[in-house]
Amino acid sequence: MHRILLVALAAVLVSPPARAQQDSVARGEQDFRACAACHSLEPDRNMTGPSLANLWRRKAGSLPSFDRYSDALKASGIIWDDRSLDAWLTDPARMVPDNAMPFEGIKNARTRADLLAFLKEATKPGAAPGQTAQGMGGMMGGMMGGGLVPNLKSLQPSERVTSIAHCRDTYRVTTADGKTRAFWERNLRIKTDTSKDGPESGTPAIVPAGMMGDRADVIFAAPEEISRMIEPRC
Repeated sequence: MHRILLVALAAVLVSPPARAQQDSVARGEQDFRACAACHSLEPDRNMTGPSLANLWRRKAGSLPSFDRYSDALKASGIIWDDRSLDAWLTDPARMVPDNAMPFEGIKNARTRADLLAFLKEATKPGAAPGQTAQGMGGMMGGMMGGGLVPNLKSLQPSERVTSIAHCRDTYRVTTADGKTRAFWERNLRIKTDTSKDGPESGTPAIVPAGMMGDRADVIFAAPEEISRMIEPRC
């Protein structure tokens, strides 16, 4: 009986902090939805920004697979830990002037603490990316024309571009299902994806972008394919 009482007392003493930590991580996962359009939690899966996997104790601007760091961040000498990440999330421009991250910062201390609690768990070596965070990143990326895209190695006929004609301010994109769609030239983004998830050479993909149905991305396997595919024709 004495042992049972001790165990019960220990549970009472330990569980409130543990529960508070779990609640903080859960709130942080929700907060990460705003970050997931630009940052993956998968190792070396870089998007607009670098992968956040294995972030703690990493030197800023040092991920070998990411090529778009600003010179300012690479020269900063920062090592990412609880303190430096909190300062970065508060005001990136103040911490590293002239960095390239288009983010004004999070002024609410609790929100930063929750986000860091989630990231500390989600970016540990061997941690599996959360479905909620990564899934929301894909959805937000689709709405804004960036972020995650599906694997483009295997395409449906409606996704496989066979020709592109340009006339004045209009692109006409024909796909393997025989359909042609017209886009205002500012609403069609021409992109490349040389990663393992990119399209096969000579088989560009068209991916919806935006919520109105009037925007799309055409994604090529390499830059040199772009001029060969787009034909000036009215």
